[in-house]
Parts: sequence; structure tokens; C-alpha cells
Amino acid sequence: MITVSYKKINLPFKYPFTISKGTKTHQPSLIVSLEYFGYLGYGEAPAITYYDITVEKMIEDLEAKKQFVEKFSLSEPERYWHYLHHLFPNNPFLVCALDMAAWDLYGKMKRKPLYELWGLNIADAPITDYTIGIDTTEMMVKKMTEKPWPLYKIKVGFDGDIEMLQTLRKHTDVPFCVDANAGWTLEQALEKIPLLKNEGVIFVEQPLAKDDWAGMKILFQKSTLPLYADEACVKEDDVEKCANHFHGINIKLTKCSGITPARRMITKARELKLEVMVGCMNESTVGSAAIAHLAPLLDYVDMDGPLLLSEDISTGVVYDNGKIIYNEKNGLGIEVYEWLFS
Repeated sequence: MITVSYKKINLPFKYPFTISKGTKTHQPSLIVSLEYFGYLGYGEAPAITYYDITVEKMIEDLEAKKQFVEKFSLSEPERYWHYLHHLFPNNPFLVCALDMAAWDLYGKMKRKPLYELWGLNIADAPITDYTIGIDTTEMMVKKMTEKPWPLYKIKVGFDGDIEMLQTLRKHTDVPFCVDANAGWTLEQALEKIPLLKNEGVIFVEQPLAKDDWAGMKILFQKSTLPLYADEACVKEDDVEKCANHFHGINIKLTKCSGITPARRMITKARELKLEVMVGCMNESTVGSAAIAHLAPLLDYVDMDGPLLLSEDISTGVVYDNGKIIYNEKNGLGIEVYEWLFS
């Protein structure tokens, strides 16, 4: 029988983190632990206000059905995900944390890291970007120059964002990708994308509102840069919608409900000739480790969450100038600090 434990955390950012939707100084998350025959697996789901799921809601739902979560006999994580998906149909964030913990547990029981169980070559993993959140231009320059990195993700979607990016370009010649977080209109995107290309931007993430499919159809046909869906690609059913509207998709484990559906989304995207990225939602090392094991399947990866935080709760993910350094531990390769569940 599985034993479930959980802990609410609220980790501070090094700098206030701002996107076009708002600013936060801390990242609240739910950390779950699954114990099974002496093995411990860990998972994480950050709370994101604009998806209207709080840590408190995740805990409430978990407590209401905890006995059912614990009665499952874990054999394969995919079967457990299907069970959880039906148990919590309206809380994909909680399902993600439990699915992630189940995969970590499974790898530890098999005594192999997940990428090895999946037959992946970690040499194929792309470098992770480093995100520069919206701030004054001076502060954005400061954030970038104090963290030399081979690829930056720049948050845009505000008045003066082109001028800001042009200023950043004066301080580095490495590639940029930009994320508008649905902050532009079609007219703004058509005007700004050619200017971004001139500044060494390699792709644009979620330029328009998530439901502006008509606008994305036009932009897809006219854009001189690849376009990636984020807010428009939340769950498995969204992947097919993105074809002929975007050039690629950004999968978020928390939003899609875990590693299990994310792997299916990657397969579906490849069938549709879409490029694939997996992005973070400011997870600690626990959630970022899960992304690392999927990285060899991806064109781009955004797993810089721990780098943006001033505190962390576990060990297991190491970065070397954008390169993901994999350790030899089983499962996700993470062990949380002892104080977390003490």
C-alpha cells in the first residue's frame, strides 16, 4: 500500500518575477511524497493564479480522497495516472504532482533513471534557457549580465518591449527567444516580429490570446519567426489544434497533468510535424528534474526554475552554462532536504 505525505512550500524568487499577467515574489507549490515498500518518490505542482488552482485546493482534494490514492498497487506509472485522472478530473495540478512522484518511485524501484528506462540518450538533450522577467530595462540588463548564459528567454508583451530588447542586445550576442504570454494583438505581432528577427530572436512563444485561433492562423502564415503555443496548448486535446497555427508547442507538466500525458503529447506533436519544448512554471529542483528526463526528446527546454529562486528544497539538478548535468541516482535523481517532511 502506498503512503502519501505532502508539504506546502513558498519559495522566494531572487528578483520579483513579472510577466504580462502580473508579478510575484514567491512561488507557492505542493510537494508530495509517495512511499512504497521502503522507496520514496517525490513530485511537485506549483500554484498558478491565472489557472485558479491553489495549493490549498490541491491539499483539500488530496485529503478528501487520500485513502483511494493510497490503496492503489503501483506497478506501472501510466496505470496510476489513469486512476488519478479519473479520481481528480478537475485538478490536473494535483494529478501532476502524484504522477511525477509515481515515476520517481518507479525509477528508484527499477534502480535506473527514467531517461534510461525510456531508452533516451542524454547527449541529445538541448541546453536550457534562462528567463529574464519583465522589469525596468536597467534591471533586465542587470539580470542578464550577472548570469552569462548561452540562450535567454526574454519576457515581452508590454509597451516598449522592442526597445527594451534592443538594449539587451547591446550587452550580448547570444540567441534570444521571447515569450509574450498572450500579451500582443495580431497587429502588434505582425509589426514586432520582423523587428525581433533583426535582433537575433529565434522563436516567439504565445504571441496572441490563447483563444485567438483566427489571428494565429494569419500570423502563422505571415510570421518570419517560428511560433510556439503555450497558453493555447494545455492538455492533450490541444496539440492537434495547434497544427497550422503554430510551429511548435510548449508543454507544461503541471498544466497537462504530469509526465505520463506529456510523453503522449510529444509523440502526437512529432506526428503533426510540430517542434516541441517543455517549459517550467518556476518549479523547484523536484519539478525541474522531471523535465530533465524528457529533455532528450525536445527541440528546446525551459527548466530554469531553480535558477530563478533564492532557495531550493532538494538536490539533483545541476546546470553548467545551460547544459543539464545528470547524476547517477535512480528515478528523477532527487532527494529532498530532510527538514521538508520532518
